[in-house]
Amino acid sequence: MTIHEQLATAFGIGRTPYTPGTAASLVAVIVAVPILYFLGWLAILALALAATAVGVWVSEVYALDIGKYDPQECVIDEFAGQWLTLALAGLGAYLEGEPVGLVGYLLAFLLFRLFDIAKPWPISKAESLKGGLGIMADDVAAGIVAGVVVFLFTQSGFL
Repeated sequence: MTIHEQLATAFGIGRTPYTPGTAASLVAVIVAVPILYFLGWLAILALALAATAVGVWVSEVYALDIGKYDPQECVIDEFAGQWLTLALAGLGAYLEGEPVGLVGYLLAFLLFRLFDIAKPWPISKAESLKGGLGIMADDVAAGIVAGVVVFLFTQSGFL
């Protein structure tokens, strides 16, 4: 297995037979919990940006190698998008002087999956980009939208 295939499929998580995107998002949350707790929201933001940058390259190479436009098993985009959501959730919690709680993690996970699957505008527009950028852009957009919603819930006192 090539390095771009390993990274694009998140070391095989994308090969999960049922709902690989949801499986990848769940693993992304599990990875993020200790990072947010010990290192804070900026560390998750940095991780999300790195996953996005690497993801554009590896997802494009992987998609070209197997001859599919947006392969289902390519889930590095779920990691990037979910981590963006969690970075904004972490920022909201930080501004409130609290860690992200269980409800915050759950809401971040559910909203990211909702926006990633439903793809309302402008998320659907981002999906129309070509190559690795298009593979990554809709999940990044979904992550930002979901993150803003969680951030607003945190700032309004609902979380």
